[in-house]
This record gives sequence, structure tokens and C-alpha cells, in this order.
Amino acid sequence: MKKIVFITAVALLGFAAYAAETNSAPEQTEAKYTAAIEGRTADILKVLDLSDPNHAAKIHDIIISQYRASNAWHSENDPKLKAAKADTNAVAQIRASLKVLHDHFLSALAENLTPEQVEKVKDKMTYGKVQFTFAGYVSQYPNLSEENRAAILRLLKSAREEAMDGGSAAEKTAVFTKCKGRINNYLSKQGIHPEKQKPSPSLQTNAPAK
Repeated sequence: MKKIVFITAVALLGFAAYAAETNSAPEQTEAKYTAAIEGRTADILKVLDLSDPNHAAKIHDIIISQYRASNAWHSENDPKLKAAKADTNAVAQIRASLKVLHDHFLSALAENLTPEQVEKVKDKMTYGKVQFTFAGYVSQYPNLSEENRAAILRLLKSAREEAMDGGSAAEKTAVFTKCKGRINNYLSKQGIHPEKQKPSPSLQTNAPAK
């Protein structure tokens, strides 16, 4: 409960800044934003398929609070990050408070969901990009070793942690785009290149139509 209160308090402090940046009246802005995050949260709860209404309501509140807190943080701190982008230390200090929100959120989820369910929440909040991108690499490099696949998955899940805190869909997508660059560098250092791969018959059969 303390974690939810903490996140909600941060969200309320920053909402005024969010509303001020729009052309809509605060009431209209709030209504649109509430509808958007309620829709996202409903999609997450659908995947979780929680049988206990009280449990589902608690998870709903945790997720909604995180969306609000994250939005408030970006409204307040994105201008600061833009101004300090040349100062690595300043950027790190600003982003430290976002890490606090992130950790509180994951702690609250872990207290109320299984690790597998937490994974589902993370995936839904980042548009399923981990598995989608991983499947793309497996298709492009069908003969990857288990070690290579595990390394790619680790990099993608690390990117997911960062993308969860993104202020927009574009920002979240940009995180995975950078991650793909890191994965490509990793594969290159391993001497793995697309033209040297021989397609696996089993994977080739299940490949998506172009």
C-alpha cells in the first residue's frame, strides 16, 4: 500500500505540468488520459486473467498509479533532460528518480503476482517487442547456438526494463532500436552474419509469409 501511495503522490504532483502543456482544459486532458491508461490497464488485466476481483482491482490500481507517476515524471523532467543532454552526470542524476519509480512498481507487482505474471505485465507495457524482435533474429539467424539466443534475449529484456519507463510509444520503440544495434554488434563480434547462415528446415517451414 505504501508503494501505491508513493507512486500516486508523485503522479499528482506532476499532473499540473502535463495539463499545462496541452491545448485542452485540464478536465478534458484528464478525461482523455484516464481513458487511455484505463484501456492499457484493461488489456494487461485481460492477459493476466485474474480470477479474484479484489486481486484484479489491486493490480489495476498498481498499474494505473505507475502510468500516472511515469507520465508526471516525464512532464517534469523531460525538459531538464533535454537541457542537460551534454552533461552525462546531470542526466544520470535526473534519471535516478525514474529508477526509484521503476523499482517501486516492480516491487509492488512482485508482492502480488508470480514472476511469470510480472513478465506478462512487462511485455504488455512494451508492446510485446521482446518476443517479436527475438523471433525476428531467430528467423534471420536460424543456426544460432543456445548461448547466442540467450544473450540476445538478455539484451532485449534489459531494453524492456528501460522501455517500460518511456514517456511515449516512440520513445519505447527507440529503446529497442538501440538494443538491436547492440545485438548486431554482439553477433558481428561472434563472427555471425546473415549471409553465412544456412536456414533450418524446421524453422523455414514455420517462417511467416512475406
